[in-house]
Amino acid sequence: MKEILNRLIHHESLSRDQARGVIIKIADGKYSPIQISSFLTIYMIRSISLEELEGFRDALLELCVAVNLKDFDTIDLCGTGGDGKDTFNISTLASFVTAGAGIKVTKHGNYGVSSSCGSSNVLEHLGVTFTNNESVLRRCLEKAGICILHAPLFHPAMKNVASIRRELGVKTFFNMLGPLVNPSFPKNQLTGVFNLELARLYQYLFQKTSQNFTVLYSLDGYDEISLTGSTKAISNQSERVLNPSDFGLSILKASEISGGNEVASSAEIFMNVLKNKATEAQQNVVCANAAMAISTIKGVSILDGFEIGKESLRSGKALQALTSLQKISSL
Repeated sequence: MKEILNRLIHHESLSRDQARGVIIKIADGKYSPIQISSFLTIYMIRSISLEELEGFRDALLELCVAVNLKDFDTIDLCGTGGDGKDTFNISTLASFVTAGAGIKVTKHGNYGVSSSCGSSNVLEHLGVTFTNNESVLRRCLEKAGICILHAPLFHPAMKNVASIRRELGVKTFFNMLGPLVNPSFPKNQLTGVFNLELARLYQYLFQKTSQNFTVLYSLDGYDEISLTGSTKAISNQSERVLNPSDFGLSILKASEISGGNEVASSAEIFMNVLKNKATEAQQNVVCANAAMAISTIKGVSILDGFEIGKESLRSGKALQALTSLQKISSL
């Protein structure tokens, strides 16, 4: 590790294979917590290269507990987190709206590290039981239209990093990796990122794969469509700037989509949205993100995707996806 740290301190980059090797050795317990912490800290103050990100991703996918769900045409809605905005769980709710619209969702997620309430925190609070049992996950997809891939169950190699990340309490390059290492290898991906530089890296990475993708970055700093301003959307087919008016909506205030400060309040908002008891702003921001997932996998316009998402909420199908998942996962 000393040699690696010296290289990085002197502004040199790691090759793809070197980056892969570091993660493998972390997983094998070859480095001390102080060495791992130093390695993570360096990437908080310098940019990550494309080859480094590829190498880190390669290692995690090589070491993961893979599940074969390839006979389902699935999409993952997974943001990097780390935007510091403390919104409620928008992309997780959008996953249930998407599932309610008849699209199979393999949602990769974790407990919050740099935020107070990650997707796993709120889902666990709501009674969803996590598993890496493939037959259970397949049943969840068949009956609920969605399964939850709780990262620690699929990436045991990262147990040597989990406590360090919690103690640091800020975003690290592992935030960047979450949407890249879904253990079911979905054919479709909707990903929100916390800065434009990372959006470009994701674009280059996804273009090297056969995945159908859309990468989102709100220009005012959110890792999803926030409707508080314009959003950069990069996909296989196009690159464009989206505005709330593209969804037939007006600009929201940041306060209208906040609410991720603690698990209980996040869960309350979560259920209010699914039960059609939330504010119009909360429902619209969820459906705008679901619209991008629906558009990505079905090829429909985002306005049509938005209406499909709204109908998923109005009809109760999004809520049904959650209640079915709660029941199946607890058996």
